[in-house]
Amino acid sequence: MERLQKVIAHAGIASRRKSEELIASGRVQVNGETVVELGTKVSVHDIIVVDGVPLSNEAPVYILMYKPKNVISTVSDDKSRDTVVDLLDEEIKERVYPVGRLDYDTTGALLLTNDGELANRLTHPKYEVEKTYVAKVSGIPTNDELKQIRMGVKVDNDFTASPAKVKVLSVDKPKQRAIVSLTIHEGKNHQVKKMLQAINHPVEKLKRETYAFLQLEGLQPGEWRRLKPEEVKRLKKEVAL
Repeated sequence: MERLQKVIAHAGIASRRKSEELIASGRVQVNGETVVELGTKVSVHDIIVVDGVPLSNEAPVYILMYKPKNVISTVSDDKSRDTVVDLLDEEIKERVYPVGRLDYDTTGALLLTNDGELANRLTHPKYEVEKTYVAKVSGIPTNDELKQIRMGVKVDNDFTASPAKVKVLSVDKPKQRAIVSLTIHEGKNHQVKKMLQAINHPVEKLKRETYAFLQLEGLQPGEWRRLKPEEVKRLKKEVAL
Protein backbone atom coordinates (compact mmCIF):
# COMPACT_ATOMS: atom_id res chain seq x y z
CA MET A 1 0.00 0.00 0.00
CA GLU A 2 1.20 3.51 -0.89
CA ARG A 3 -0.08 6.99 -0.13
CA LEU A 4 -2.27 8.25 -2.96
CA GLN A 5 -0.30 11.47 -3.51
CA LYS A 6 2.93 9.47 -3.82
CA VAL A 7 1.39 7.18 -6.44
CA ILE A 8 0.18 10.16 -8.47
CA ALA A 9 3.58 11.85 -8.25
CA HIS A 10 5.43 8.69 -9.29
CA ALA A 11 3.14 8.40 -12.30
CA GLY A 12 4.42 11.79 -13.42
CA ILE A 13 1.11 13.64 -13.18
CA ALA A 14 2.46 16.30 -10.83
CA SER A 15 4.91 16.89 -8.00
CA ARG A 16 4.08 15.48 -4.57
CA ARG A 17 2.82 18.86 -3.35
CA LYS A 18 0.73 19.45 -6.47
CA SER A 19 -0.65 15.92 -6.19
CA GLU A 20 -1.86 16.77 -2.70
CA GLU A 21 -3.58 19.85 -4.11
CA LEU A 22 -5.28 17.72 -6.78
CA ILE A 23 -6.63 15.40 -4.10
CA ALA A 24 -7.76 18.19 -1.78
CA SER A 25 -9.61 19.93 -4.62
CA GLY A 26 -11.64 16.81 -5.43
CA ARG A 27 -10.00 16.04 -8.77
CA VAL A 28 -9.00 12.47 -7.92
CA GLN A 29 -11.20 9.37 -7.80
CA VAL A 30 -10.31 5.94 -6.47
CA ASN A 31 -12.53 3.06 -7.61
CA GLY A 32 -15.18 5.53 -8.72
CA GLU A 33 -15.24 7.51 -5.46
CA THR A 34 -13.86 11.03 -5.06
CA VAL A 35 -11.09 11.10 -2.45
CA VAL A 36 -10.12 14.33 -0.70
CA GLU A 37 -8.34 12.97 2.38
CA LEU A 38 -4.56 13.24 2.21
CA GLY A 39 -2.76 10.12 3.29
CA THR A 40 -5.31 7.75 1.75
CA LYS A 41 -3.53 4.53 0.87
CA VAL A 42 -4.04 2.60 -2.35
CA SER A 43 -2.77 -0.63 -3.90
CA VAL A 44 -1.90 -1.71 -7.42
CA HIS A 45 -5.42 -3.14 -7.71
CA ASP A 46 -7.14 0.23 -7.19
CA ILE A 47 -8.35 2.25 -10.19
CA ILE A 48 -7.13 5.83 -9.86
CA VAL A 49 -8.52 8.60 -12.05
CA VAL A 50 -7.15 12.17 -12.18
CA ASP A 51 -9.26 14.82 -13.93
CA GLY A 52 -11.25 12.07 -15.59
CA VAL A 53 -8.18 10.29 -17.00
CA PRO A 54 -7.20 6.87 -15.58
CA LEU A 55 -3.73 6.60 -14.12
CA SER A 56 -1.57 4.23 -16.10
CA ASN A 57 1.97 2.96 -15.76
CA GLU A 58 3.37 4.94 -18.67
CA ALA A 59 6.89 4.47 -19.94
CA PRO A 60 9.18 7.15 -18.49
CA VAL A 61 9.86 10.11 -20.77
CA TYR A 62 12.69 12.64 -20.39
CA ILE A 63 12.80 15.77 -22.54
CA LEU A 64 15.11 18.78 -22.77
CA MET A 65 13.40 21.83 -24.28
CA TYR A 66 14.70 25.21 -25.36
CA LYS A 67 11.84 27.23 -23.90
CA PRO A 68 11.07 30.29 -26.02
CA LYS A 69 9.93 33.65 -24.71
CA ASN A 70 6.24 34.25 -23.93
CA VAL A 71 5.40 30.61 -23.24
CA ILE A 72 4.27 29.52 -19.79
CA SER A 73 5.99 26.64 -17.96
CA THR A 74 2.85 24.70 -17.04
CA VAL A 75 0.69 21.93 -18.46
CA SER A 76 -2.34 24.22 -18.89
CA ASP A 77 -3.20 27.89 -18.42
CA ASP A 78 -6.47 29.50 -17.41
CA LYS A 79 -5.58 32.57 -19.51
CA SER A 80 -5.24 30.48 -22.69
CA ARG A 81 -1.58 31.33 -23.11
CA ASP A 82 0.72 28.92 -24.92
CA THR A 83 2.34 26.35 -22.62
CA VAL A 84 5.52 24.34 -22.98
CA VAL A 85 3.41 21.19 -23.39
CA ASP A 86 1.75 22.79 -26.44
CA LEU A 87 5.18 22.77 -28.11
CA LEU A 88 5.39 18.97 -28.01
CA ASP A 89 4.12 17.11 -31.04
CA GLU A 90 1.91 14.05 -31.22
CA GLU A 91 4.93 11.79 -30.83
CA ILE A 92 4.68 12.32 -27.06
CA LYS A 93 1.63 10.35 -25.95
CA GLU A 94 2.54 10.33 -22.27
CA ARG A 95 1.53 13.06 -19.81
CA VAL A 96 4.68 15.01 -19.07
CA TYR A 97 5.12 18.17 -17.05
CA PRO A 98 7.93 20.69 -16.55
CA VAL A 99 10.50 20.23 -13.81
CA GLY A 100 10.35 23.58 -12.04
CA ARG A 101 9.56 26.70 -14.01
CA LEU A 102 11.02 29.45 -16.11
CA ASP A 103 9.34 32.85 -16.10
CA TYR A 104 7.03 33.75 -18.98
CA ASP A 105 9.64 36.07 -20.49
CA THR A 106 12.66 33.85 -19.69
CA THR A 107 14.11 31.47 -22.26
CA GLY A 108 16.37 28.45 -22.07
CA ALA A 109 16.86 24.94 -20.77
CA LEU A 110 13.77 23.28 -19.32
CA LEU A 111 13.26 19.62 -18.45
CA LEU A 112 9.94 17.84 -18.90
CA THR A 113 9.20 14.33 -17.66
CA ASN A 114 6.61 11.98 -16.22
CA ASP A 115 9.12 10.61 -13.73
CA GLY A 116 7.76 12.12 -10.54
CA GLU A 117 10.50 10.89 -8.24
CA LEU A 118 13.26 12.32 -10.42
CA ALA A 119 11.39 15.61 -10.78
CA ASN A 120 10.95 15.89 -7.02
CA ARG A 121 14.63 15.30 -6.37
CA LEU A 122 15.84 17.66 -9.08
CA THR A 123 13.84 20.48 -7.49
CA HIS A 124 14.66 19.57 -3.88
CA PRO A 125 17.25 21.93 -2.33
CA LYS A 126 19.01 18.96 -0.69
CA TYR A 127 20.58 17.87 -3.98
CA GLU A 128 21.82 21.31 -5.05
CA VAL A 129 21.39 20.79 -8.79
CA GLU A 130 23.12 23.71 -10.51
CA LYS A 131 21.50 25.89 -13.16
CA THR A 132 23.44 28.51 -15.09
CA TYR A 133 21.78 31.67 -16.40
CA VAL A 134 23.01 34.42 -18.69
CA ALA A 135 21.44 37.81 -18.08
CA LYS A 136 21.57 41.18 -19.80
CA VAL A 137 21.45 43.75 -17.01
CA SER A 138 21.19 47.49 -16.71
CA GLY A 139 24.40 49.09 -15.56
CA ILE A 140 27.82 47.48 -15.13
CA PRO A 141 28.25 45.50 -11.88
CA THR A 142 31.30 46.27 -9.79
CA ASN A 143 33.45 43.67 -8.05
CA ASP A 144 31.97 44.70 -4.71
CA GLU A 145 28.45 44.20 -6.03
CA LEU A 146 29.30 40.79 -7.47
CA LYS A 147 30.87 39.85 -4.14
CA GLN A 148 27.46 40.28 -2.50
CA ILE A 149 26.08 37.55 -4.75
CA ARG A 150 29.09 35.34 -4.15
CA MET A 151 28.61 35.73 -0.39
CA GLY A 152 24.82 35.28 -0.44
CA VAL A 153 22.70 38.33 -1.18
CA LYS A 154 19.48 39.18 0.66
CA VAL A 155 16.70 39.37 -1.91
CA ASP A 156 13.75 40.16 0.31
CA ASN A 157 12.79 40.36 3.98
CA ASP A 158 12.67 36.61 4.61
CA PHE A 159 15.05 35.10 2.07
CA THR A 160 18.79 35.32 1.56
CA ALA A 161 20.07 33.48 -1.49
CA SER A 162 22.82 30.92 -1.06
CA PRO A 163 26.28 31.94 -2.28
CA ALA A 164 26.35 31.76 -6.07
CA LYS A 165 28.88 31.81 -8.87
CA VAL A 166 28.77 35.01 -10.89
CA LYS A 167 30.93 36.77 -13.44
CA VAL A 168 30.67 39.52 -16.03
CA LEU A 169 30.97 38.16 -19.56
CA SER A 170 30.94 41.46 -21.45
CA VAL A 171 30.16 45.13 -21.02
CA ASP A 172 28.66 47.83 -23.24
CA LYS A 173 29.93 51.07 -21.73
CA PRO A 174 28.09 53.44 -24.12
CA LYS A 175 24.73 51.79 -23.33
CA GLN A 176 25.68 51.08 -19.71
CA ARG A 177 24.72 47.42 -19.91
CA ALA A 178 26.46 44.14 -19.12
CA ILE A 179 26.09 40.43 -19.80
CA VAL A 180 26.38 38.39 -16.61
CA SER A 181 26.64 34.64 -16.00
CA LEU A 182 25.08 33.40 -12.75
CA THR A 183 25.01 29.82 -11.42
CA ILE A 184 22.62 28.87 -8.62
CA HIS A 185 21.34 25.64 -7.09
CA GLU A 186 18.12 27.00 -5.62
CA GLY A 187 14.83 27.61 -7.39
CA LYS A 188 12.83 30.35 -5.71
CA ASN A 189 10.38 32.36 -7.79
CA HIS A 190 12.15 35.00 -9.89
CA GLN A 191 15.33 34.29 -7.92
CA VAL A 192 17.93 35.34 -10.50
CA LYS A 193 16.04 38.53 -11.27
CA LYS A 194 15.73 39.32 -7.56
CA MET A 195 19.41 38.65 -6.90
CA LEU A 196 20.51 41.03 -9.62
CA GLN A 197 17.90 43.59 -8.63
CA ALA A 198 19.26 43.40 -5.08
CA ILE A 199 22.61 44.74 -6.31
CA ASN A 200 20.80 47.41 -8.36
CA HIS A 201 21.24 45.82 -11.79
CA PRO A 202 17.77 44.86 -13.02
CA VAL A 203 17.50 42.13 -15.63
CA GLU A 204 16.52 43.16 -19.14
CA LYS A 205 16.79 39.71 -20.69
CA LEU A 206 17.33 36.26 -19.16
CA LYS A 207 18.20 32.81 -20.49
CA ARG A 208 18.94 29.57 -18.67
CA GLU A 209 21.97 28.15 -20.47
CA THR A 210 22.35 24.86 -18.60
CA TYR A 211 20.42 22.55 -16.29
CA ALA A 212 22.90 20.40 -14.36
CA PHE A 213 25.23 19.17 -17.16
CA LEU A 214 22.60 19.49 -19.90
CA GLN A 215 23.15 22.21 -22.53
CA LEU A 216 21.05 23.57 -25.38
CA GLU A 217 23.54 22.77 -28.12
CA GLY A 218 21.75 21.99 -31.39
CA LEU A 219 18.37 23.34 -30.25
CA GLN A 220 16.58 26.51 -31.33
CA PRO A 221 13.88 28.26 -29.26
CA GLY A 222 10.78 26.06 -29.19
CA GLU A 223 12.68 22.90 -30.12
CA TRP A 224 13.20 19.88 -27.88
CA ARG A 225 14.80 16.47 -27.80
CA ARG A 226 14.59 13.30 -25.75
CA LEU A 227 17.43 12.73 -23.33
CA LYS A 228 19.86 9.98 -24.20
CA PRO A 229 19.89 6.94 -21.87
CA GLU A 230 23.33 7.89 -20.55
CA GLU A 231 22.07 11.42 -19.79
CA VAL A 232 19.12 10.03 -17.82
CA LYS A 233 21.48 7.75 -15.92
CA ARG A 234 23.83 10.64 -15.11
CA LEU A 235 20.95 12.90 -14.08
CA LYS A 236 19.63 10.25 -11.69
CA LYS A 237 23.10 9.76 -10.26
CA GLU A 238 23.29 13.48 -9.45
CA VAL A 239 20.26 13.12 -7.18
CA ALA A 240 21.15 9.71 -5.73
CA LEU A 241 18.56 7.68 -7.67
